[in-house]
Amino acid sequence: MNKNSSNIMALAPNTSNKRETVCIFGTGDFGRALGHKLIQSGYPVVYGSRSTQISNLIPKDAEVLGHAEAAQKAAIIIIAIQRQHYNFLTPLAEVLRGKVLVDISNNLKLNQYPESNAEYLAQLLPGSKVVKAFNTVSAWALQSGTLDASRQVFVCGDDVEAKQVVMDIVRALGLTPLDKGSLLAAQEIENYPLQLFPMWKFPIFLSFGLGAFFFIYCLVLDVIYTYIYENNNFSFFIAITIPNRVFPVMALILFALVYLPGIFAAIIQLYRGTKYRRFPDWLDKWMLCRKQLGLIALAFASLHVVFTLVTPLRAFASWRTSKRIVSQALNNQTEPLDHTNAWLSDSYLALGILGYFLFVLLGITSLPSVSNNVNWREFRFVQSKLGYLALILCTAHTMIYGGKWFLSPSAYKWYLPDIYILSLIVPCAILVVKFVLIFPCVDKPLTRIRQGWERNPKYSE
Repeated sequence: MNKNSSNIMALAPNTSNKRETVCIFGTGDFGRALGHKLIQSGYPVVYGSRSTQISNLIPKDAEVLGHAEAAQKAAIIIIAIQRQHYNFLTPLAEVLRGKVLVDISNNLKLNQYPESNAEYLAQLLPGSKVVKAFNTVSAWALQSGTLDASRQVFVCGDDVEAKQVVMDIVRALGLTPLDKGSLLAAQEIENYPLQLFPMWKFPIFLSFGLGAFFFIYCLVLDVIYTYIYENNNFSFFIAITIPNRVFPVMALILFALVYLPGIFAAIIQLYRGTKYRRFPDWLDKWMLCRKQLGLIALAFASLHVVFTLVTPLRAFASWRTSKRIVSQALNNQTEPLDHTNAWLSDSYLALGILGYFLFVLLGITSLPSVSNNVNWREFRFVQSKLGYLALILCTAHTMIYGGKWFLSPSAYKWYLPDIYILSLIVPCAILVVKFVLIFPCVDKPLTRIRQGWERNPKYSE
């Protein structure tokens, strides 16, 4: 009778300043870190352990008892042990009956077991109220206090009152609980910390694939071709010249790919005459990773800036400049200023600087700390209007620099176009289609469709 009443009191809303005792099974890194954080937040903490000896690692204000004795002192028990050791809890089933068990465990790989660890714990102890929580927070973050990157705590459980008690503890620790529903969501919550940049996989693989292709392409044209037909060894181009040709090409193409799915979406909606049908799965996934594509493109653009700044320091650049000066001195000749080339050079640099500035602005506004402080219209203006302006500037920057190779037969080595010609295909195609889409005869029906109008309502879903 006393046990049941104490459990009910522990689960009731805390109306006084005194907090209920929390029991932690397990004295590992996370158990100690969580116990220390609980004590700082005003919770009495008792550890349940096989060894009742006080260690210097245990928080000094915590009590260490055997598992059964520690469980009797609290209605909330945090299970800070791995799944393979859950069997020792079975003999404690009566002691744990009616108590809230918080499962914080993680696995070594995705979907390691048929059911989640929390569901397995609920099967072992059907009389207890199992809640999944805290598995997305690291022990290091709890100890160091650097919780900005892991402040959100996913919580799920079948008992509403038990789940609310755990969420109150989460808030007391300065964290933000997010209710994910019933215990069926535990599998997803346990898989979350094991995912390695899930939204970055496609952009990274695409970047590696395109980067390798363009690097080999430049290697063939700038090194191998030159060595075979001109007997010049330019193998040192691999260090600076070729990367500085690949980086801007990658930046421009990946930047263009950020806006290409929006073009596809507009064409599909115009063709269907409705917005109430799902896009193809590949387009949905593409649209979800546009931010990552843009950030990788910005990284390539930044590398291009750095490599360009160090170009004058290269031995090859110094040799080529001194050779030109010596040649003019020996021939007693001076080259007059070519105003056309001067205009092209300054325009090329100005467009590159402005395009990179807007590119950086897009990257900054994509950060959560910035995007959360602007409204929807401001965010859309920056990401769409200024984004397309940045794409135009970067495309013009590349076109001015690489335009001289378009009509030059010497640029087509082995009948292959220069890399800058290839880089302009995707962005130019996007800008041409976007130009067509802003015509009133096209933009008005597209706007109506996005506002809910349907050409043929029977296709709505």
